[in-house]
Amino acid sequence: MTDGRWLVAGLGNPPAEYAGTRHNIGAELVEHLAADAGSALARNRRAGCRTAEVRIAGAPVVLAVPESFMNVSGGPVQRAAGWYRVPIERIVVCHDDLDLPLGELRLKRGGGHGGHNGLKDLDRAFGGPGYLRVRIGVGRPPGSTVAADHVLRPFAAEERDAVATVLATAADAVAALIADGLETAQNRFHGRRASGAGPGADPGDAVRHEEDR
Repeated sequence: MTDGRWLVAGLGNPPAEYAGTRHNIGAELVEHLAADAGSALARNRRAGCRTAEVRIAGAPVVLAVPESFMNVSGGPVQRAAGWYRVPIERIVVCHDDLDLPLGELRLKRGGGHGGHNGLKDLDRAFGGPGYLRVRIGVGRPPGSTVAADHVLRPFAAEERDAVATVLATAADAVAALIADGLETAQNRFHGRRASGAGPGADPGDAVRHEEDR
């Protein structure tokens, strides 16, 4: 699966105000991937994203983070895909997920948006959810905290170690997805949790969990 170019897009809000928040963990993962490849994202006006061209698992990969707000992510990701001529089946979207505990990963293709505004806009832009997804758990809001407020808050200091670990694991999962395909990557990474984030699920449940959303 290493023939052809891939696009790995990380969702988030503009980092000047929202860096370090739960909603920006997808963008943070793409920044992490760029640093791992010895590169850095730079503004690409044609795509409306910050981008970098790197190699991951031997394949050419465009890393992209939209410069827009989360709820209008679809246009920039679509423009990046068009500019770099990447078909939807080789687009990987990295995003936060409230339905997963902090530090847990899920990989899938398509599925429902679950109320995630970035995914809603991507589905509108592409005419459906045919892209691959790296879902990064950020946990449900505590008590009566509204979900929209929860995702816009920074991670607590005691959560940052778990965040660093899940970003490193998610970077490995992206490489496996590109090199080995979805099912193999699912079986390797589903059920793994960041150190300090609590017990994980049974890795043997990998395929069954893909019907959740």
